[in-house]
Amino acid sequence: MSAYVRPVIEAQVFRDAAGDVIDYGNRWPGSPPEDTYSVDTHPERFAPLHVVADALITHLGETYDVELEEGVEVAGDLLHPAFHDVLRAVRIRPNDPTCATVTLVFTSYPGVYMHAGLLHDFHYPVCGCDACDSTWQSEADELEQQVFAIVNGGYREAIERGRRAWVDYSLTYPEGANSGRSRAQDLPAERVEEAKAILRGLPDGWNAWKHA
Repeated sequence: MSAYVRPVIEAQVFRDAAGDVIDYGNRWPGSPPEDTYSVDTHPERFAPLHVVADALITHLGETYDVELEEGVEVAGDLLHPAFHDVLRAVRIRPNDPTCATVTLVFTSYPGVYMHAGLLHDFHYPVCGCDACDSTWQSEADELEQQVFAIVNGGYREAIERGRRAWVDYSLTYPEGANSGRSRAQDLPAERVEEAKAILRGLPDGWNAWKHA
């Protein structure tokens, strides 16, 4: 069984209107200029995310006890439709139902969406505007980190009770953790209802994936 290794990606060079090389990730020592918000000069810089996601799918399919289902229709796992055209979608479903399913969706932006478990979507990048100044490398780091947190049993989802319920998640990594929440009323009601019984049976979170 081999460990996951990120594919080698050839370095990209992007230039601004003056012809100068853009040092993405290091453009703004302070606050970005106002005119860089909602401007996305080189979205193509995120194309390597498709290569990384493809490598993750191959690794997970070969290493763990899972079934792969491919087709643009599985992008329907997303809680909300992708903002851009779906080029490819792959559902990676563990054969153990106590393990969270992961669906990776490749968009024409180019970017990647991940639906994880039952009630959470993650976007890479969340925003690619010039002001955010994100790089494909930092987005790939997050994608890989979050995928392997799920695979290793570090993913928990919960639905808070109450008139204004919240849907929470937490991801635990070897070097830390992060969490988030959304309002249950902003999610498809039938999916929230279906998730309640399943998540009650997983009070400590989703289990780690079993190896093939």
